[in-house]
Amino acid sequence: MELVVKRHRCTHSANCVCLKGHISDDAMYLVFKHMNWNPKMIAIFSGVCKWFDEFAKRVLWKEFCQARAPKMMTDLHSDGSHIVDGNWKALGKLLIYCSGCPREDLFSNIHVPIPGHFVYRTRFSRTLGKSLLPPQCRSDVLYVSESCEHLDQGEEGDLGLVRGIFKSFAGSNMKKMLIEREATFHPNEVCIYCKTKLWHLMQPNMIPSSASTRLDADDDSVEYYVCLNGHIIGSCTLMPFSDSEDTKEE
Repeated sequence: MELVVKRHRCTHSANCVCLKGHISDDAMYLVFKHMNWNPKMIAIFSGVCKWFDEFAKRVLWKEFCQARAPKMMTDLHSDGSHIVDGNWKALGKLLIYCSGCPREDLFSNIHVPIPGHFVYRTRFSRTLGKSLLPPQCRSDVLYVSESCEHLDQGEEGDLGLVRGIFKSFAGSNMKKMLIEREATFHPNEVCIYCKTKLWHLMQPNMIPSSASTRLDADDDSVEYYVCLNGHIIGSCTLMPFSDSEDTKEE
């Protein structure tokens, strides 16, 4: 049984360092399987040449995603949905990389850029995702990460950054509503995961109050963008720890 589809023609880039061909796809598959689909090694491997990068996008990032979040990947591809196909590298990055805030005009509560960074492990939740959706879109499936806490950010206070992905975004109620309400794209910024345009959901007032409650955030501080491929990046101002604990007890 073949592990992956064989390719016999190497597509070299101008700066390719491979001069004597490559080992077989099956051998590379087994090597990275032995390394448990280490994302750092996949990223290093992808930079060797164009052919390696294509193999990583087609095979290795897919295996990494399925090993890291198997139930989430199964759900994203259920009911005939294949929205992730061709975007495994972007999804792999979303699983392990907090986008930060690259521009001071991206979110209204962040006035100084926050660098992105890798995270060891993050939980993604459909329940949390549902709380970020307006009532008309509650039938959509959105996986959202726990808040990545960036504490003591000066005047901004404690900030939480979230990221996520819609299932079958092309046919979702959210996308339909964005188009109907004529939401505009951010004039300069693109999705950090797939480099497509970003819709700002604050403009058409599509973020429900339940989002602040679920994220332990100040009222009306939750903002997020969704890109054309259904990835989301968002921010909120976290309540002081004592306040959030009091709210839970009540």
